[in-house]
Amino acid sequence: MSSFNVAKFGGTSVANFEAMSRCAIIIENNLNTKLVVSSACSGVTNLLVELANGVVNEQQRIKIIEKLADIHQAVLTRLEDSTNTEAEVSKILDTVSHLAEDASIQASKKLTDQLVSCGELMSTHLLTQVMREQGINAIRFDIRQVLRTNDDFGKAEPNVAQTAQLAKEKLVPLCQEFVVVTQGFIGSDEQGNTTTLGRGGSDYSAALIAEAVKAKGLEIWTDVPGIYTTDPRIAEKATPIPEISFSEASEMANFGAKILHPSTLVPALRHDIPVFVGSSKEPEKGGTWIRHQVQSSPLFRALALRDNQTMVTLRSAKMFHAYGFLAKVFEILAKHKVSVDLITTSEISVSLTLDQTDTSGGAPQLPAVARKELEELCTVEIEQNLSLVALIGNNMGESRGYAKQVFGTLEDLNLRMICFGASPHNLCFLVHESVSRHAIQKLHQELFEA
Repeated sequence: MSSFNVAKFGGTSVANFEAMSRCAIIIENNLNTKLVVSSACSGVTNLLVELANGVVNEQQRIKIIEKLADIHQAVLTRLEDSTNTEAEVSKILDTVSHLAEDASIQASKKLTDQLVSCGELMSTHLLTQVMREQGINAIRFDIRQVLRTNDDFGKAEPNVAQTAQLAKEKLVPLCQEFVVVTQGFIGSDEQGNTTTLGRGGSDYSAALIAEAVKAKGLEIWTDVPGIYTTDPRIAEKATPIPEISFSEASEMANFGAKILHPSTLVPALRHDIPVFVGSSKEPEKGGTWIRHQVQSSPLFRALALRDNQTMVTLRSAKMFHAYGFLAKVFEILAKHKVSVDLITTSEISVSLTLDQTDTSGGAPQLPAVARKELEELCTVEIEQNLSLVALIGNNMGESRGYAKQVFGTLEDLNLRMICFGASPHNLCFLVHESVSRHAIQKLHQELFEA
């Protein structure tokens, strides 16, 4: 195991010059931090995704690119020596302009990955120079030289073994001499094409990099001081959690806690790398440690919310006492690369939710060709505008009485789908998005504030 830490800074942590300066102080105060992973500046990825979707109007494209330039120029003007950095950022903005024009003619997932990667490529130039001007021996590194993936653009899968070998050859030696600044979210395939790990993949790539260099620890710096019992913007009395297990944190990430990307913890879990989550705005407030073993394992740990849910209900009398129906359903879904998240069944119907795995944003869709094939087997009903509420805890399957407490609190709400039993760490259900915040508030008041 290496003797150094990997620190990842999210979009709000590198939003402007002041934010980047705070990052530099955090890095300087921890001599063990030798590898820094940065997201794009706050708001940049959304603008790049808009361009990638194919903005046909030239004036509108120019306006978006001007917004991108303004965000980065605001940092450049605060640098003591911006000549080289400004030249590098200008090159990338020129690339953005050309790619956006191509996307306006014909958008593609490959082109989208090229475009959205430009946010991280620009932010790391800026952050590196800010760190240098604060006296840190920093060097910028293009992570596409190391983080190798397949060519499934928009949701690329990493090649862990190859990434580890390349990191050993190219990245670890640099970390012995410099504080290395590199990009989250992006990688490259065998042909050198830029790929992305899916929306929110900066956390995931930071964990992959930490695994590849066998880091001592992984720090995730964001805009809140750790993981809370729920989103404090929804329930104002939500409180930070000092320590949480990998299992609990994985459930929280998977079920919508925006503090972590769902896949983040997998590489850390594989190599038992402790993860710290803290606020770059208020590092003095501490944060949350995520470890294999924790001192306490309460029945209720936290509440998570995930919006933009799509529920598909399949009904057929042929299911009744029939063999192979579900196998045929999942064969169709697998053929069209439809990822299923939750599932419940009855004698003649099955309901499932679709997983969001790419960078498109919004509710996941059932491809028309998959729906057509499913309709040959059964009726297909699709419902959107739903949200998933998840209660995270411990030993739920072995505890008594709490179900009455949970569902009694929600007796005035219409619950669309309930899933429980597959994991001892969660109970989850769907509600209409219009009442999802209300559900979180009621549950948090009953289970965490009483």
